[in-house]
Amino acid sequence: MKRKIPVMLAGAMLALAAPALAQNTLTTPEGAIMQSGDDLAYAPGELTEAQLNGSARHLFRQDSMNVFRRFPRDVTEQMVNFYVNALSLRSLNPIQLTSTQQMILTGVGSGQVKLSAGQLGDREYNLEGGYAAGTGIRFFAFTYPDREVVTQRFVDAGFAAPEFARRDDGLWQALVRDPGGFDIVILIRNGAADHSDDGVGVGIHVSDLEESRRFYREFVGLDEMPAVEAPLLGTTLYPYRHGETTLMLYDMGDNLPVDNGSAGIQYVVGDAPFVAAMGEHRDVPVQTPLNKMTGFDLVTVWFSDPDGVTNYFAQVGPNSRTARGEN
Repeated sequence: MKRKIPVMLAGAMLALAAPALAQNTLTTPEGAIMQSGDDLAYAPGELTEAQLNGSARHLFRQDSMNVFRRFPRDVTEQMVNFYVNALSLRSLNPIQLTSTQQMILTGVGSGQVKLSAGQLGDREYNLEGGYAAGTGIRFFAFTYPDREVVTQRFVDAGFAAPEFARRDDGLWQALVRDPGGFDIVILIRNGAADHSDDGVGVGIHVSDLEESRRFYREFVGLDEMPAVEAPLLGTTLYPYRHGETTLMLYDMGDNLPVDNGSAGIQYVVGDAPFVAAMGEHRDVPVQTPLNKMTGFDLVTVWFSDPDGVTNYFAQVGPNSRTARGEN
């Protein structure tokens, strides 16, 4: 469903209207050019202590989170085939970030799974061993109503049929890998929307469970759900939800390899400078400072969770594709 995102909040508009100061050019790992400068930020004292210590929840402008996958460029065609045909996610118009770099978009309910070819930037990539063998985002979970339909889609797309096992709660579950080596959990549930349009789950293997739980509960502001046992994965999941998207935190070992580049999380918000001020006040690690993205009518700030997982907050302007309903 196409969703029109409201324009910027008044505070951010005032910040963006401030006199231009020195600008620095930044480049995302995908090659998009951004401008960062003090003129984007709230002035000291403009936000109260209570505002700076709150969560970002009240700023969310989309009833889901978006997620992205970076992968080796040579498997691009297979990745598109896997996500569009085997998983049957909705194919959306891609974003041309540079003359040679596209962001391939697929729809999941009101959110997106963004596919980006090329493992660029100062990120670490280590998916060997699957969901249990390293920290970071280790799997996505998609839900469907019909096991036979999913199986046929995989076969028709040229992939091996998923091997489903029945869980104690009666649901069917399969674990597969995308062509870039990333784990995908497929769940079959009666009454689920096809194409996983009920949303997506995101599995994050963490090194310090309590620290990560505080980050997503108190800074990001997600709904904390009761812990659930996942016997087929061999662990306990700690879910944090916003609308159609659920992050599932878990801990299966110490001193594991880090992967903070293969996947990340995006939140669509009404005031990215507000989130930037909150993060600065609390010393949240910054990946990419507050910036405006040239040609896309976007203001973003990119943070790291306690394990380096990208959490970036994107404020869309009235001339963006999202605001115009073109996705």
